[in-house]
Amino acid sequence: MSNLDTHPEETVCRTAADDHVAVLFAPRDVPLGGLRGIHVDRLLPQRGLPTVGAWCFLDVFGPDTTRMTVLPHPHTGLQTVTWPLAGEIHHRDSVGSDVLVRPGQLNLMTGGHGVAHSEISVDSGELLHGLQLWVALPAERAGMAPAFEQHVDLPTYAGGGLTATVFAGTLGGETSPATVHTPLVGADLRVAEGAATTLPLRTDFEHAVLPIDGPLLVSGTEAPAGRLLYLGTGRPEVTLSASRPVRAVLLGGEPFPDELVMWWNFVGRGHDEIAAARADWEGADRTRFGVVQGHGGDRIPAPELPNVRLTPRRHGHRG
Repeated sequence: MSNLDTHPEETVCRTAADDHVAVLFAPRDVPLGGLRGIHVDRLLPQRGLPTVGAWCFLDVFGPDTTRMTVLPHPHTGLQTVTWPLAGEIHHRDSVGSDVLVRPGQLNLMTGGHGVAHSEISVDSGELLHGLQLWVALPAERAGMAPAFEQHVDLPTYAGGGLTATVFAGTLGGETSPATVHTPLVGADLRVAEGAATTLPLRTDFEHAVLPIDGPLLVSGTEAPAGRLLYLGTGRPEVTLSASRPVRAVLLGGEPFPDELVMWWNFVGRGHDEIAAARADWEGADRTRFGVVQGHGGDRIPAPELPNVRLTPRRHGHRG
């Protein structure tokens, strides 16, 4: 029987160690609408789980044949990570980048004080499937200059039927070349059929695992495909096993110290900061965000602010 609750609560699971957190979060179906015409599964932020380390946003799009057309739009206070699993995306931004985003390659854009970009899928007939992630910048870097970097050769950690592409931070001694501003980790995991492997973790990091295409047993907790399993801090390792090949994503980092206000495409520390960013995007003088070439004057307008002051989401699963 299906659960028809449109706002399901997270599921707290029992673990072998009583002091270890294991909480499953269901995605929210978010219609992006407009010219984009696609739906995404949003896994971060969640009620009670605004961040995992500095990771503050996680959408899964596809697999789908629908073309993604995201016209120029702004960002502040964050870094974006687009991680295609299948298909290619054409990225342009206001710092002059004009590149294709391909599976297995990292494209990292730093919004900082303000940047704009567009994302349009390449119509190759291949299904489009991937992840869109944001990393919150620490307060002292939130107003930094925007930047973009692409890395086509990423390190791999392997052992015991597991292969992990490390696209951010460090895992098992393998370090991504990506520029990050807080201690964190992001890795694309491939767990072989019948594997039972142990993955080393940092005990001062909080971690979460997202199985993508099949269920995964994570230190005794069954994590279904498409659910985010939050593991908390204090774990020196995690065991992974699968009855068939499974792809998953590991996210982690030092617990982020700041309470964040996230609204539309902006990350800040308060309502006034967000309102100022919106006004700058909608104002006549848009020099703060620059110009994305190749779109003429087309852009995505900002929605209206709500009639209440925006407040931070608070983390409800840290001891």
